[in-house]
Amino acid sequence: MKILKILSAAICARAVYRERKKYVDEIDLNMLAVPPTGSYKEELQWMAWKKLLGFEKGNPQRIDTGSSNKRIIFTYEQCLMYLYHYPDIWYDYAMWHAKSGSIDAAIKVFQRALKALPDSEMLRYAYAELEESRGAIQSTKKIYENLLGDGVNTTALAHIQFIRFLRRTEGVEAARKYFLDARKSPNCTYHVYVAYAMVALCLDKDPKMAHNVFEAGLKQFMHEPVYILEYADFLTRLNDDRNIRALFERALSSLPPEKSVEVWKQFAKFEQTFGDLASMLKVEQRKKEALSTTDEEGPSSLESSLQEVVSRYSFMDLWPCSTKDLDHLARQEWLAKNINKKVEKSTVLSGPDFADKGSTGLISNSSVSAKVVYPDTNQMVIYDPRQKPGVGNFQATTATGVLAASSTLSNPVVAAVGGQTSAFDEILKVTPPALVAFLASLPIIEGPTPDVDVVLSICLQSDIPTPQLAKSGTAPMQFQSVPAPSTSDLSVSSKSHPIPSGSSFKPARGKRKNIDRKDDDETTVQSQPLPTDAFRIRQIQKASRSASASRTASQTGSVSYGSAISGDLSGSTG
Repeated sequence: MKILKILSAAICARAVYRERKKYVDEIDLNMLAVPPTGSYKEELQWMAWKKLLGFEKGNPQRIDTGSSNKRIIFTYEQCLMYLYHYPDIWYDYAMWHAKSGSIDAAIKVFQRALKALPDSEMLRYAYAELEESRGAIQSTKKIYENLLGDGVNTTALAHIQFIRFLRRTEGVEAARKYFLDARKSPNCTYHVYVAYAMVALCLDKDPKMAHNVFEAGLKQFMHEPVYILEYADFLTRLNDDRNIRALFERALSSLPPEKSVEVWKQFAKFEQTFGDLASMLKVEQRKKEALSTTDEEGPSSLESSLQEVVSRYSFMDLWPCSTKDLDHLARQEWLAKNINKKVEKSTVLSGPDFADKGSTGLISNSSVSAKVVYPDTNQMVIYDPRQKPGVGNFQATTATGVLAASSTLSNPVVAAVGGQTSAFDEILKVTPPALVAFLASLPIIEGPTPDVDVVLSICLQSDIPTPQLAKSGTAPMQFQSVPAPSTSDLSVSSKSHPIPSGSSFKPARGKRKNIDRKDDDETTVQSQPLPTDAFRIRQIQKASRSASASRTASQTGSVSYGSAISGDLSGSTG
């Protein structure tokens, strides 16, 4: 029993080793620990290490927890040797320790991570979160203070997060005191005011304090449309419609037209929700007049449109029309903006020669359209579906096989329309006869893309002639003076057989030797259409060779040139 147990454990370990080797083989152990650049190779290495870590975490060997954790730690340490500057690997390593119950080990990992990546705010916030979750308030506060630094290069986000931390841990007064100090910082933005106002409103339940914070920030950030919208949203929560209208009027009087678009939209939406019909239409008209100077169509924007009705009478995802109507209205609105722009016919039809002459039209309404690359239709190949396989002009004889092949191997498009090409014919003149004979045996393929199975079957059945010395000291074959025969000539003994490849070769019309006996099986095989399965082709070749060998043994002095499928030369002399 003990031997069986050891044997089963060895078999299991061998299977796990093979599985682990698949993941290890994907890792480049020569990779240097450099900061990530976003290259494809680095992404592949990152994915390979993540797969290996996931494999180890699954405990495929079914060992005890302690041994499994040692393997996982070993894998993480190996990973950090290569992905040393990846913050997500450090974070995953620390969180795995924390979930395993080893908080001290997770803290040590975070400390190592901050030494490796001292400028990573993400890791600092994650480290502070871990310390705060276990109740170490002073350690967390120290992390935030290190993040704030000397206050000169402190970001607005650091101020906001420290205010929230103080509000959670030390109360309202500590957060308010720090806010009063943070607003004096040169890096304090309107985000700090909005964040503290929301803290006062939602946590302290003090809307008056929040209103005072917004008013204090309005003196500095009146030129920020986002701050105006946040202030308006705060007043909307308080249902203070009078101050909302006053806020919009103050902001719109100071903002330039190009920066007031969103404020105008919010003002019109507010009137649609809380105002009457007269105030709604009045704000819409004022909006069109104010934004008419920024639109390219000029005074045409002052006209009323159906889109305004759809905007006024829609709610959330409910619309007073169908999706098709919305698309139609959006298209009409775009056309109305470009109705006065000139567009030349040559601009649309010029293709790659497109040039923007200063006046953009429906096709090019921006400078980006000048970068569009159009296809050159002059280089496109015209496809004629009437050209079927077997309807070619291939005519080959034993003496003129290469010449017919060279004339047929011209550009198929030109050959279909009866034209002639000189460049391709010049190439054929310097092409070896054996290669021309092989190309002549290829059939005409319907469509611009050939069928892989058909091409593979032709390659398997073709026999490219090579110079060989004849038996009994006879002179070698002269391929330079006599054109090389095509594959169909090699497969035909003295009687024509149909070629199943789709090409219409005609046999030589000379004197033929009378053959007394013909193999019925060979005729049957040659008359069948060419199969597309490579395995079936090999079966036919094997059967043809067997039939040829038996015929040679029974009939002394006869010569057989093989079948149309195999293309092998076989002969015997008595």
